[in-house]
Amino acid sequence: MDLRTRYLGLTLAHPFMPGASPLDQDLDMVLRLEDAGASAIVMHSLFEEEIDGHVAAADRYLERLLRIKRRVVIPVIASLNGTTAAGWLRYAGLLQKGGADALELNFYHIATDPSEDAAAVERRVVDIVAVLKESIAIPLAVKLSPFYSALPHLAAQLDRIGADGLVLFNRFYQPDIDPERREPRLELRYSDSSELLLRLHWIAILYGRIHSSLAVTGGVHTPLDAVKAVVAGADAVQMVSALMTGGPGALTRVRIGVERWAEEHGYASLDDMRGVASAARSANPIDYERANYLEVLRSARRTASVSGH
Repeated sequence: MDLRTRYLGLTLAHPFMPGASPLDQDLDMVLRLEDAGASAIVMHSLFEEEIDGHVAAADRYLERLLRIKRRVVIPVIASLNGTTAAGWLRYAGLLQKGGADALELNFYHIATDPSEDAAAVERRVVDIVAVLKESIAIPLAVKLSPFYSALPHLAAQLDRIGADGLVLFNRFYQPDIDPERREPRLELRYSDSSELLLRLHWIAILYGRIHSSLAVTGGVHTPLDAVKAVVAGADAVQMVSALMTGGPGALTRVRIGVERWAEEHGYASLDDMRGVASAARSANPIDYERANYLEVLRSARRTASVSGH
């Protein structure tokens, strides 16, 4: 089984890699991930807020990037979250000089201003990526949230200005509410396979419509999760929660499981699998639109009728 894939212009042994997370802060863990078969390493995000007034934060990130680059042979993808146009440009340049093979632009932004319309929110992303594409030579992946009102339109705009890849989706950590203290309560919750469904939906819709690479992040825990991501159209599959809870071996199990599934189903290569369940390859593309919603409702009514409720 040929698992090779192309992601951000890089040829990788297979699609499976750790997504942006604290795992890269332990060099021994990075080496274990490479030994487990990771096809690339995505570093945790460097946040511009960390750097403002604390330049040492950028220095530490660059030093970690250099140390990882010296010790591994797989591509190292840096990750950046900026707050200003100048910050995006400055620190992207530093990460390029630091030797990153590619850069993931982590657009972790929640629109809270009632005076800012949806077009302005999208335009901010497009403008920043356009400037970086003109200034940065290494491949750029754009990590998006699922909360844009016209995601295919935004994806098409990013594709036109040369974004090398789209990563779907940024996983926002939703705060709970502490009713006693009357304030948000922050609590880290790992993903599970149910979170993959939204990613599958949009990867399947975008596959074949844009030239940019497509990556899934969020909700991949089992080999079957990864199979679903590939047949939906993913070029790369990022794992975080599964690695945080199960260690590097979780990546090995997914890779072996996907290879076994593909061979059992008669696929000779990953290219043969990719996108076979996408909207572009579907005999009835409307299944990914309103008709799918109606069928789910009909199924629920049938189930309720059988159970007597």
